[in-house]
Order: sequence, then C-alpha cells, then structure tokens
Amino acid sequence: MNFLRGVMGGQSAGPQHTEAETIQKLCDRVASSTLLDDRRNAVRALKSLSKKYRLEVGIQAMEHLIHVLQTDRSDSEIIGYALDTLYNIISNDEEEEVGKFPSRSEDLGSQFTEIFIKQQENVTLLLSLLEGKWRTSEFDFHVRWPGVKLLTSLLKQLGPQVQQIILVSPMGVSRLMDLLADSREVIRNDGVLLLQALTRSNGAIQKIVAFENAFERLLDIITEEGNSDGGIVVEDCLILLQNLLKNNNSNQNFFKEGSYIQRMKPWFEVGDENSGWSAQKVTNLHLMLQLVRVLVSPTNPPGATSSCQKAMFQCGLLQQLCTILMATGVPADILTETINTVSEVIRGCQVNQDYFASVNAPSNPPRPAIVVLLMSMVNERQPFVLRCAVLYCFQCFLYKNQKGQGEIVSTLLPSTIDAMGNSVSAGQLLCGGLFSTDSLSNWCAAVALAHALQENATQKEQLLRVQLATNIGNPPVSLLQQCTNILSQGDKINRRGSKIQTRVGLLMLLCTWLSNCPIAVTHFLHNSANVPFLTGQIAENLGEEEQLVQGLCALLLGISIYFNDNSLESYMKEKLKQLIEKRIGKENFIEKLGFISKHELYSRASQKPQPNFPSPEYMIFDHEFTKLVKELEGVITKAIYKSSEEDKKEEEVKKTLEQHDSIVTHYKNMIREQDLQLEELKQQVSTLKCQNEQLQTAVTQQVSQIQQHKDQYNLLKVQLGKENQHHGSQSDGAQMNGIQPEEIGRLREEIEELKSKQELLQSQLAEKDSLIENLVMLQPSASAGDSEKVAELKEELATLKSQLNSQSVEITKLQTEKQELLQKTEAFAKSVPVQGEGETPAAANSTDVEGRLSALLQETKELKNEIKALSEERTAIKEQLDSSNSTITISWCCWLIKIRKYCL
Repeated sequence: MNFLRGVMGGQSAGPQHTEAETIQKLCDRVASSTLLDDRRNAVRALKSLSKKYRLEVGIQAMEHLIHVLQTDRSDSEIIGYALDTLYNIISNDEEEEVGKFPSRSEDLGSQFTEIFIKQQENVTLLLSLLEGKWRTSEFDFHVRWPGVKLLTSLLKQLGPQVQQIILVSPMGVSRLMDLLADSREVIRNDGVLLLQALTRSNGAIQKIVAFENAFERLLDIITEEGNSDGGIVVEDCLILLQNLLKNNNSNQNFFKEGSYIQRMKPWFEVGDENSGWSAQKVTNLHLMLQLVRVLVSPTNPPGATSSCQKAMFQCGLLQQLCTILMATGVPADILTETINTVSEVIRGCQVNQDYFASVNAPSNPPRPAIVVLLMSMVNERQPFVLRCAVLYCFQCFLYKNQKGQGEIVSTLLPSTIDAMGNSVSAGQLLCGGLFSTDSLSNWCAAVALAHALQENATQKEQLLRVQLATNIGNPPVSLLQQCTNILSQGDKINRRGSKIQTRVGLLMLLCTWLSNCPIAVTHFLHNSANVPFLTGQIAENLGEEEQLVQGLCALLLGISIYFNDNSLESYMKEKLKQLIEKRIGKENFIEKLGFISKHELYSRASQKPQPNFPSPEYMIFDHEFTKLVKELEGVITKAIYKSSEEDKKEEEVKKTLEQHDSIVTHYKNMIREQDLQLEELKQQVSTLKCQNEQLQTAVTQQVSQIQQHKDQYNLLKVQLGKENQHHGSQSDGAQMNGIQPEEIGRLREEIEELKSKQELLQSQLAEKDSLIENLVMLQPSASAGDSEKVAELKEELATLKSQLNSQSVEITKLQTEKQELLQKTEAFAKSVPVQGEGETPAAANSTDVEGRLSALLQETKELKNEIKALSEERTAIKEQLDSSNSTITISWCCWLIKIRKYCL
C-alpha cells in the first residue's frame, strides 16, 4: 500500500485531482446507495475509468467492488461490471496500459493481486461465481466470461499463491473443469487459457485436472477444430496437454492406459501436399511433435518410456511419423522436429529400431531412410539444426541396438562393399564424412561411428578389419591407422570450421574404440609413432584452446595403459608408465587429464543425450562420451600411480576373479539346469497328486457302494429268514411241485395273448372277404378260367374259416378249464393252514393233498401241450391264409392287364 501511495504522490495536480474526486463519489454511491440501478450505474462508470485511471480506481474502489460481488449476486449486470473493473485493475495487458508509468505496470498488477488474494474468501467467491449452476444462461455468460478472465489474470500475476488457494478450496479445480464443457466457444477457449495458467508447474493440480477427464475433453476439442489444420484453439489445447504431461509420470501413465496415444495418430495425417502449410498449421504440428516427445523423453522412467514407444508402434503413430520424414515439401523446422521425434520414439526400443531400419525413401532406386539421413548429415550445405537432428536420430537408432551396430559396421567390411556394388552404404558415407575437409562433418561422422561401437566389443574387433584405399597405387591402410594419421597431421590440412573440432572427434572415436578392447589397444600400440605423438602432445605447453586436445590425448594414453594385455613387450603397462613419468610427470599427466571434465561445454553435453548446440563452435562433446570419461578418469588415475608389484597383484586378483567368475558361471548354469529339472519334477508330482486324488475318490465311492450292497444283502437275508419261519413245510412242498403264483400269472398272459391274436385274425379275414366281394363285382367279363380260380379260392377260404371257428371253440373250452383250474388252486391254497397259528394237520389229510396236487400238475401239463398244439395249428392256418391272399392279388393284377388290352 505504501508503494501505491508513492505512485499517487508522484502524479501532478490538476485533471487527475478532478478524476480522483469523481472516483471517490462513485465509490460512495456504490457503498451507500439503496437503489440497485444507482449502484449499477456507478459500477459501470468505474469500469469506464478503470483503464485510464487504473491506480486510482484500484486504490479506492477494490473493496467496494468485492462487496458488490458478495451482496448483489442476483443481478448479472452489476456483477459483470464489477468483474470487468477488477480485471482492468489487475491485468497487465499492453493495450490497456495508458498511464504515465508503464515501467511500473507489472508491479501494479502484482500489488493489486496481492491485495485481492489476501483474503482467500475472495478467490473462493470468484470460484462460486464461475460455477453458475443456479443461474440462467444469459446471466451465466455475463458473469462467467469476465470471471474467467479475472481469475486467469490473478494466476498470471501470482500463480503459486493463487494455485494454493484454489487447491485447498473445496471442489475448486472441479468447478473450473466445467469450463471445457461450456457450449459457448468464447468461454471454453478462455477456460483453456485459465487451465494453462492453473496447471503451470504444479503437479498436484495437474493430477486433479487429468483425473477430471481433461484428456478426453481436450482431444475432443482438437478433433472438432480440425487437428493440425485448426486455429489457435488447437495450439492452446496442446500447450495445456504439455503442462499436464511434462515431467508428470502419473499423468503420462494415465494418458497411456487411457488409450489416448492412439488418438494422436490422425494429427500427423498431413498428406502429400506441397502447399497449405500455414503458419498456424506449422505451429500446431510443432506442438504435436513436442507432445509426442514428452511421452518418450529419455528423462522419463525407462519403463514408462518403453511402454509408450510400444504403444506408438502398435497404433501406427511411428509409421505416420516416418511418412512425414520421407515426404516432400515439408517445412524445414517441421522436418527437423520430426527427425528428433522419431529419434526418441525408437531410442532403446528394439522393435521400433528394426522397423526404422526397414523404412525406405521414395526414390528410384529406393534407398534406406538411414542412408538418406546420413547424406544430409555429412552435407555441409544442409542447415546446422537439421544435421544435429540427423546425428541424434542415428545415435538413437544404435542405442542398445547391437543388431543395428553390426549392420552399420558390416557396411565397412570388404565382403559387404563388394556385394553392394555401386549403391552408397552407411559405412561409406561415414568414412567420407570422417575424412572430408569440413570439420563439422568430421566430428559428426566420428561421433556416429563411435556410437556403432558403444558397449560392443565384437564390433570393435570387426572394425579393425576395415581397410581403406588412400591413393591409387598405394597399399590400403586400416581405418585405425588412417585415423591416427589424420590426428598426427593436426592443422596441416586446411579445413573449414573449428580448428580443434576434427581432432576432438577423432580422439573421442579412438577412446571409445580402445576402451574395454585389449586387441584394439594392441593394434594401436603396434604403430610405433602413436605413443610418441601422444606424449609429445601432452608434454607441450599449449594455449587454452589446445588444452582440451591435451586432455583427450592423456585419456587415450591412459586407456592404452589400463586396457593393455602386455602382449607387446616394448609397450607393456610398466614401460608406458615409466615413459609418462620421465617425459610428462605423473602429476602433470593427471592435471592434463582433468582438463576434460573441467571444460565448460563438458557439463552441458552431459545433461541430455540430444546434441543441441546454438552454433557449430559449441559442438565439442558427445553425451555418451562424457559418461565414458566419468567412468575411466578415476581408474586411469589409480592405474598411473600403481607400482609394478601392485599391478602384478591386481593381475593376479583379476585372474582369480576370472576363475571365480567362471566357477560362478558354471554353478549358475548347473543351478539353472537343476531349476529346470526341479520344475519338471514339480509338474510330474502335481500330475501324480491329481491322479492320486481321482483314484482315492473312485475307491471311496466303490467302498461306499460295496457297503450299501452288504447292507442290502444283510437286510434281504434277515427278511428271507423271517419268511422261512412263517411258511410251513406244506408250502415248501407245493412250491417244489411247481404250483407257484408266477406260473399261474404267466398262463393268464398267454391266454390273453391268444385272444388278441384271434381277434386280429378275424379282422384280417373280414377284410379279405370284402376284398373278394369287390373283385367279384368288378369283373363281370372275366374269363371262365379266372372264375374257376376264384371259386377254388373261396372254397379254400371257407375251409380255413371252419378250421378257425373250431379252434376258437377249443380255445374257449380251454379257457373255461383253465379258469376252473385256477379256482381249484386258490381253494387249495386257502385250505392249507399256516404254520405257527396253532393248527396241526393230520397225516391222512397230508396224503390226500399230495394226491390232489399231483393231479392238478398233470392236468396243467396236458393243458400246456394242447395250447402249444393249437398255436402251431394257428400258425399254419395263417400261412395258408397269406398264400391265398397273394394268389388273389396276382389274379386281380392279371385281370386288370386283360381289361387294359381289351380297351386298347
């Protein structure tokens, strides 16, 4: 407030004094008037004065305006005027700054913002006005739009403080999220700007906004606006998406799990048009590419980056980016950013790297995309940022990709060169850049080739086989020898660009090549000129610019000592250390070695993998090389100070460790095999357990069934014993003689069966009679022979009828006799007393009963014989009847044939 008074004091008297009085009167009307119209007019007048007299209105009217927001919420017009006035006071927009103190405008805005948010209830009140659930649509617009602008201005002035107030306010962030769903575009678009300011550098609010379905709504807006062809609204949405995702692992994972990466693919369907790249489209596409890079940034956790890379390949996003990469007519800055984006999408992901290796440029004949990009990298006419992007792409392609490293190195080997013929390979381009007269091409090619050897001892050994033809008629020299030759020439060759850039690139390549590769060290030391050159460079007192070269030479010589296998007698470890001590001095050597990490560009290169330099002069260190220096600087220092005895002990320790490692590896293999066997045995045991359980279940079921059968058997045995006690010996005798109820029942069934068969025969006989009568009626003109046959058939049929009738009489007689027999049997059964009822039969009666039973048995047998004979006779009659029927049918057919002939 003192600051505001000072500003007021600095203003001159005159017209301002009159305006100050007017503002004071208006404030009094707002505070004291009872009529709403008067208060509304006063607030409207303050709004019109707030732009020109921002300071005066802010000092005198802010408190009254806040009171209006609290008390007059039912009137949309006065609320809108009050919000607009507060916005004019707080905002620092240039078009609204008309005062005499423009240099203090930013301070004014922050001061007024501080006054407004001093009472946190003011921000909460503003949030409640923005919610607008209880108001009409027209009211909502007049209040919501100026409220959104005011809150956005507060966030721009004092973002962290306002963010904290909104964060602790109940449902504060959720209320603001409703702005994205507003049907009025002006409110929706300003709501996006508000959320941009709200989510800036605040992870907690970013998470809340993301989980309030912000991704879905923003992507819908981008789609509705036309993706990359949309206007500035698309740009604002993309900036908000970047705020939500950048350096926020939780939101990145939520974005991936929500399948929102798949919705990014249509953004990059730009077609093959050479025109139509408006400035807004370039800006939108640039932001879209940056958003993809946010998801796959090397600074993200490796697991999150890998999952996003796989999702981008599966949904076709990587393929779409490669299409833009190989398209024609793409603006240079979009092409550069696309290369950087593809680089990070494939970095460390084997599937994506394999796909990128298969991409071909649409040329005739087709060339691999890697070759086309390398041609741009070694071409000094291409823009510097584009060459840096291509180098980064090549580095990302080879990162943790031993397969790709082998393919690049193989293009330098003689067999592959002969097979390729006249086509240009990646290896040839790298060699061409390595030995060109452009220092930047030398550096880029050396770093690219060093990445083909990174952490790959096999390719380091393979690269030793590369032979180069320097001049016609001269024998070929190895690539290693050619590199050292160029290094020893120094500035003798006239090159374009930095003086030390070529030597720094070659030294980084040699250090990477020789590290962890004793064979390469032996080849390097085999050239007797290399060690004197290095010691001479280190020992000289050169200028500050050359100190970096001295440090790199010291590193290369230290690597030659540390990774030396003592295979060359003249350059064994101990001799090299003695040489350093005599010609350079150990302390001087270590001091020169420290020049590398102390260089100002070293720390810059160690921060990020991407080679991002403002100009070619700053292109000195490679990111991966800085990691190698950090790893080797300490061990080389120790190796220089070690004595020969310590070296011997260290060699013995190394051998012992190697032996231990071999033993440990052997046991690891044994344990691995035993684990496999154990897993197999466990599976067998589990299978046998299942079988055992099944068998036990079956045995249990069978035991229970056996027990049930035993119980039934015992029960039947007890019942049979009781029946034997109740039945007497007479009953047993009767059963033994064959008179049983089961047999009587069976006889009854046979009689019933005979009756049914008799009825069936009678019905069939009636049918035949009717058929014969019909035939007789239908053949008045039949021949005499046919009539005789019919008469014979009739006689035969009559005979059969008589036989059937006689059999029916006999069957009836038998039924009667059988009925009498059954009655006698039942009477006999009743006359037999039951044992145990107190009646004892006499011996005479027993004899009489036996006689009667024998007679009945004899009669039953005779009856059975008669029934059997009748059955046989009935069968014969049926066969005769069937033959008669067939004869009649044949006669009928013959008669019909004759009638047809007669008619014709």
